Amino acid sequence: MTLKSIAPQFVVPDVVRAAEYYRDKLGFKILGYFLTPPVFAMVRRDGVEIHRGKSDAGAASPGSARRSDGLDAYIWVDDVNALYEEFRTRGANIVEGPVDRVYGRREIVVRDLDGFRIAFGQ
Repeated sequence: MTLKSIAPQFVVPDVVRAAEYYRDKLGFKILGYFLTPPVFAMVRRDGVEIHRGKSDAGAASPGSARRSDGLDAYIWVDDVNALYEEFRTRGANIVEGPVDRVYGRREIVVRDLDGFRIAFGQ
């Protein structure tokens, strides 16, 4: 038995807006929306999938709201410099990097429209 992958699920006020940001700024493909109006959306890029669920309270729930320097997801990549250039060209909100960390990784950190912070590391 092998664990194969994980799909973080972020709570957001507008799942369509969130999914479109990942498509337009981070190069993900929208896999679909569920119900009308949408209350759930899924996006995928290569082997990485991220889900969005509509907030009952009308607000996002990023980890950075609970801890100032935290991350909500970490995604391993094989060319962080090329990804940085792609994200920069697409107009993504890059908040850090590329930077070489003391633990041997080279990373960029982006923040999405709802405040979720995602690191991409090599």
